[in-house]
Amino acid sequence: MSDAGTAANTTMPETSVTKRRLRIAVVTETYPPEVNGVAQTIAKVVEGLCAEGHELTLVRPSQGEPLNKIPQTGVSQVFVTGVPVPRYGQLKMGLPAMNRLTRLWRAQRPDVVHIVTEGPLGLSALAAAQRLGLPIASEFRTNFHTYCRHYGLGWLTRPILGYLRWFHNRTSCTMVPTRALADELTAQGFDNLCVVARGVDTTRFDPAKRSAELRAAWGATPDTLVALYVGRLADEKNIPVVLNAFEQMQKVRPDSRLVLVGDGPARAALQRRCPAAVFAGVRKGEELARHYASGDVFLFPSLTETFGNVTPEALASGLAVLAFNHAAASELITHGDNGLRASAGDHAEFIRHAVDLARRASELHPMRRQARASVLRLSWPRIIGDIEQVYTALRKPAVHESVHKAEESFPTPNQADLALRQART
Repeated sequence: MSDAGTAANTTMPETSVTKRRLRIAVVTETYPPEVNGVAQTIAKVVEGLCAEGHELTLVRPSQGEPLNKIPQTGVSQVFVTGVPVPRYGQLKMGLPAMNRLTRLWRAQRPDVVHIVTEGPLGLSALAAAQRLGLPIASEFRTNFHTYCRHYGLGWLTRPILGYLRWFHNRTSCTMVPTRALADELTAQGFDNLCVVARGVDTTRFDPAKRSAELRAAWGATPDTLVALYVGRLADEKNIPVVLNAFEQMQKVRPDSRLVLVGDGPARAALQRRCPAAVFAGVRKGEELARHYASGDVFLFPSLTETFGNVTPEALASGLAVLAFNHAAASELITHGDNGLRASAGDHAEFIRHAVDLARRASELHPMRRQARASVLRLSWPRIIGDIEQVYTALRKPAVHESVHKAEESFPTPNQADLALRQART
């Protein structure tokens, strides 16, 4: 996602195309009620595709919840057995189901299989789709290989990267959210990449949802500077940088408050380190929107994101955002206009910018207004249209006479972008 003229727009120009109703199989190992960026965004994709009249089968692990009905028409759910993800017991990964998926898709053949995650369920979906010669779109949503060094498993970085490359290079197209990530993965040997941006719900995330009552509960007056972080409380999110930055901000504005929204394995350690911070826990829906809108500046130090949905959410909520020049921030933040960017990995620069925001606290209103304005064009319907064009391109007979031909002849990233442009004209 980005403003006009950036990679997302040049990759997927807005031109009309005659659409037909598609039968789409979406395979994901995370989905609401789980709380994470992948779950929330793929739910938006499913909702948007349903609204466009497509027929969806959603394959995912059961979370132990009742077999709920998705309110949109045109969606059926196939539940598979799930097991807890190590260190994240609230998350599940699906066990292999290749034979079941093969039978399902042989009986009712989808036009395209969309694989969201690369776990055991995703791998079995890849095998089943290849067996049946189905077009396959995948997404690169999580930098699993970069997480290893945060858990003392640096020796796994190369094997995991190798697996991810092997997995995605066996799909017909891998969607990535930014041009920078596409360039990075291309250099690491990934093929068939296509830039498809992410949307943000600017109706839900809105400065109008600012709550004086909530701020008072945080110990903040209308004039207090509230610094906000939203996300998982885990080592790979680089949260100690937020604490270091906030300590320096307090030297400029002693009454400043720090609010961390989310939960995770690092919470206890972070509370010991900064007991004065407000640990708000996991917040969803309108509660989350109120928390965003009730802050003033957003501090996001992660360097492991493929995108970082919290960045456009914070911007839409009218917060001045400070982040590293990485992932979504590299495309969405114009330094000094709607936020500030530090060079990727330069913690000292990040802290200097945080102090600058504290010094300019009374002058942040123009930056916060521009933050909101900068993401108003990033609507989900537009992103859904881009995803539809990926599907349309993959269904071309010239590309998909067989799985083997698709693997051998699918165009390079630049050629893929051109093919997708042509599909829309």
